[in-house]
Amino acid sequence: MSAPKSLFDKVWDAHVVRKIEDGPDVFLIDRHFIHEVTSPVAFLGLEGRGLGVLFPNRTFATADHNTPTINQHLPVQDPLSANQLKALETNSAKYGISHWGLGHAKNGIVHVVGPENGITLPGMTIVCGDSHTSTHGAFGAIAFGIGTSEVEMVLSSQCIMQPKPKKMRVNINGKLGKGVLPKDVTLFIISKLSAAGATGYFCEYAGDVFENMSMEGRMTVCNMSIEMGARGGMIAPDETTFAYLKGREQAPKGEAWERALAYWKTLKTDEGTVFDIEYTFDASEIEPQITYGTNPGLGTGISQNIPQAANVLDGAASYAKSLNYMGFAENDQIIGKPIDYVFLGSCTNGRIEDFRAFASIVKGRKKADNVTAWLVPGSHIVEAQIKEEGILDILTEAGFALRQPGCSACLAMNDDKIPAGKYAVSTSNRNFEGRQGPGARTLLASPLVAAAAAVTGKVTDPREFL
Repeated sequence: MSAPKSLFDKVWDAHVVRKIEDGPDVFLIDRHFIHEVTSPVAFLGLEGRGLGVLFPNRTFATADHNTPTINQHLPVQDPLSANQLKALETNSAKYGISHWGLGHAKNGIVHVVGPENGITLPGMTIVCGDSHTSTHGAFGAIAFGIGTSEVEMVLSSQCIMQPKPKKMRVNINGKLGKGVLPKDVTLFIISKLSAAGATGYFCEYAGDVFENMSMEGRMTVCNMSIEMGARGGMIAPDETTFAYLKGREQAPKGEAWERALAYWKTLKTDEGTVFDIEYTFDASEIEPQITYGTNPGLGTGISQNIPQAANVLDGAASYAKSLNYMGFAENDQIIGKPIDYVFLGSCTNGRIEDFRAFASIVKGRKKADNVTAWLVPGSHIVEAQIKEEGILDILTEAGFALRQPGCSACLAMNDDKIPAGKYAVSTSNRNFEGRQGPGARTLLASPLVAAAAAVTGKVTDPREFL
C-alpha cells in the first residue's frame, strides 16, 4: 500500500520532470499567463539569448495592470503604460501567443479571464508573473506567482526550477452567519495566522464552508493565500468545479471531457494524510471583517474595536507605525469611521457574484455624497453579465457608474489612484502603505461591507441592511 497523499502532492509529483539532489525540482508548467508589466524584460532576455518560445499555445496574454478603466478606445496617455501594452502586443504576435489586448472582447484581469474561458483546469500547474496567480488554485490546480527571470524560463523551456513547499491545511466547518462572504472568511484566516503565518507552505482549504462556496468564492479565498505568506492555496475539485467548467470555451469536450473528469475525481487528499501544519476554525466565529492596519493580517470583525498592541502578532513598533499611518488608535471603534472612496473590483472581488452582493445592498438606496465609488468589473464577460442581469440599472439608479475592466485601484499603476490621506474601503487584496496611491489609506473588506460604506459614507455593518 502506498502512503496517503495530499491533493497538493498528487498534482506536484505528477509534474516533476527531474529531481535535483538537495536542490529544487525541475517542474513542468501546463499554463502560463502573461501581462504587460512582468513580460517585456523576459522577452528581451529571450532575444538576447537567441531563444524562442517552446510552446506558444500554453501561454496566454492579457492586458490589465496598466490599463485605464475609462475611454479604453482612446490611446493610453501614460507613455510607460503605452509602451508596455505595445510590447505585449508585439511580443505575442512575434511568438504566436494568443493576446487579449485592450478592446478585445475577452480582455480583463488575468486571473478572471483564465477561469471564465476554461483555460484554468483541475490538476494543472499554472504560473504568471503576478503574485495573485494563487487564485487558480480554486480549481484544484497548483498555481503561484513567479519573477521576470522565471517568466523567461517558462517561455523558453515550459519548465521552472522550484523547491517543493511544505503542506498546510486550514479546515473550517459549520454554517457561515448572515452577511459573511468568502472575502470575510479569508480575511478572518489571515487575521488569525498573520501576514507571514503561512510562509514556506502551500495551503489546502478543507471543510464544509469551502465545499459550500461557489467557484467565485473559492477563487477569492485562494487569491488571498499569498497575503498570509503562502506560496499558494488550493481547494479540491468537486461537482461545483465540474459544473462551472462544463461547456466553457477552452474546457475539454466530448470524450476528452469524460477522460478529464475521471482524472479530476481522483484529485483529493487521501484519508490519513499528515500535513506539516494544520488549523481548524468554526464558521460561527466569523463575522463581516475589515482591516484597520497596513498589512492584510491587521483585520478584525467589524463589530470589534481596534485591538491593543499586546494582542497583535506584529511587533509593537511596527503596529504603532501602522496605526499612525492610518490615523487610528488602539481601542478605536471601527464602525462609524468616515470614508472617502469605495473600490469594488480586482482579481479578488471583480466577478459577477461580487457585483450581485454589492447591488443587493445599494438597491433602493443612494450613494453617499462624500463617497467617490469606482466599480470595476474583472472582465468584459462580467461587464456583460452586469448589464444582462439588470445590475447596472440598480447601480445607476443609486448614483453609481460602472467603469471598464482592469486592475484599476487595486494597485497604483494606472490612473485610478486614491489621493493621499483619503480612506478607501476596498474589495482588493492589499492594504500596504501607498498600495492604492501614495499616502492612500486602505480598509480591505467584502463587497457587502463596501456597499454599506458606499451608501452611508462611513464604515457600517452590512448586517443592518440585510
